Amino acid sequence: MPKFFVPRDKITENQIIIDSEDVTHISRVLRLNKGDAITVCDGGGTDYDAEIVQMEQKRIICAVKDKRKSDSEPNIEVTLFQGLPKASKMEYIIQKTTELGICEITPVKLNRCVVRIDNKKDEKKKLERWQKISESAAKQSGRGVIPQITEIMTLDEVIEKSKEFDLFFVPYECEEQKTLKEVLLAKPNVKKVGFVIGPEGGFDMAETEKLRANGIETVTLGRRILRTETAGEAVLAMTMYEIGDINR
Repeated sequence: MPKFFVPRDKITENQIIIDSEDVTHISRVLRLNKGDAITVCDGGGTDYDAEIVQMEQKRIICAVKDKRKSDSEPNIEVTLFQGLPKASKMEYIIQKTTELGICEITPVKLNRCVVRIDNKKDEKKKLERWQKISESAAKQSGRGVIPQITEIMTLDEVIEKSKEFDLFFVPYECEEQKTLKEVLLAKPNVKKVGFVIGPEGGFDMAETEKLRANGIETVTLGRRILRTETAGEAVLAMTMYEIGDINR
């Protein structure tokens, strides 16, 4: 059944109003009509079974038939702190990690980032585009929550933010001892996980030293070096398998 995200202020106990670009998709692409059933999600984890009762040029009105908690959300909240890569790579990362169950993605300025976003206007445009990609991927994969793309952070801000997580780590190509599996299984009943992925050029030594000095563990992902656009989704998939809902 087709699924669409609708802001909470457009949803009441009995009625849903769709007045976004989805109106065109519903009427012209899917060619749905009055009486057809769709699934609507408020982006906060609640799904609604709805029936189209009125179709207008710029809005569609639906009747609520039932509502329930979305069953597609993982049992842990995982945040990716992604060293800023080139634009197309960032879009890929957002799309694939959203499909795998990411909760939030925070772009990070690191010393070896090729991309520089130095003013708020450019940052705002990027964040708006990235958020749309997140919403599209959430819709396609049947998510109940749209992962948020937050404002760009510095490494110092990430270190401060790391204190809010039950588990926080950094995959690092020069780490040879501690494995990701070892770190994931070290703490029971973890609910909030965060990790940092370096940009195309990786972390420089000063950055990893600062992370370690602040009690953040580095982990190895094995003998092969992963690209920045591969590492995030690989780590997320392994995390979901070991302590999330993929193996449940």
